[in-house]
Amino acid sequence: MHIRPIATLTALCLLGGAPLAQAADKPSDPQIAHIAYTAGVIDIEAAKQALAKSKNKDVVAFAKDMVRDHEAVNTQALDLLKKLNVTPQDNATSEALSKAAAAERDKLAKLDGAAFDKAYVQNEVAFHKQVNGALQTVLIPSASNAQLKSLLETGLKIFQGHEQHAEQVAAELK
Repeated sequence: MHIRPIATLTALCLLGGAPLAQAADKPSDPQIAHIAYTAGVIDIEAAKQALAKSKNKDVVAFAKDMVRDHEAVNTQALDLLKKLNVTPQDNATSEALSKAAAAERDKLAKLDGAAFDKAYVQNEVAFHKQVNGALQTVLIPSASNAQLKSLLETGLKIFQGHEQHAEQVAAELK
């Protein structure tokens, strides 16, 4: 069974499909914060689903890393926003991400065993590729606040490691 990763929608939303990515517009810092936080929550929820369903030690270890790292980055983001007195702003991109993630979780919920493991890890590879690309090309360049930009850059380094880790786990599952 082929599971279509949410990464396709993520790319469209972050890189051109949502109103905030129009040529003359760039996302504001509150919108960037909400998009980044939402992407982190999506990966935490996906990892928790994997922890509940998978029996594969490599998939479980990867999912534990996702929960730990994304929760830590999201905590840092919320602390920074509180310090800066900035309220994250919901937007079309974060809403579309959440909707697509819910659909993907529903698809994954119907799978078990090796089929689940493979679909989950493939989605993680694609999701991290797209989020990392969006961080590099849209979110980091659009961030006005130096501290927010720095946090996004730190997150990007962590998430690039996640992408490589997901690719390693995916290669082992073939």
